[in-house]
Amino acid sequence: MEQTEIFEARAVQKYLRVAPRKVRLVVDTVRGDNVESALAKLAFTNKKAASFVAKVIKSAAANLRDQHEDESFDDEGLIIKHIAVDEGPTLKRIQPAPMGRAHPIRKRTSHISVVVAKKEEEFESETD
Repeated sequence: MEQTEIFEARAVQKYLRVAPRKVRLVVDTVRGDNVESALAKLAFTNKKAASFVAKVIKSAAANLRDQHEDESFDDEGLIIKHIAVDEGPTLKRIQPAPMGRAHPIRKRTSHISVVVAKKEEEFESETD
């Protein structure tokens, strides 16, 4: 039985100072796309998180190219296999309020993780 090589790589951006809820809106638009179309979508997305997500996707694609230098990969031949946004630690701050009170402010952070893989070509089964 032949062992097939798995062409996939990951990249993680941690402690991003954007709330996870806002980043997930951007991530949901590119989930499952190929890398080239995902980067094109993100270039025209009018959200702060779009540039951060694009940077992580580019990093994952570059990691794949570095791991497998003998193979050549173009962005159209790579797909986003897995992309997720998790909640990071929350920075807790205080907003002074009238009459000596204080209101809490929660500055949320995000962790973005991306797995990029080579697109699965449909191999024709050969019968001998």
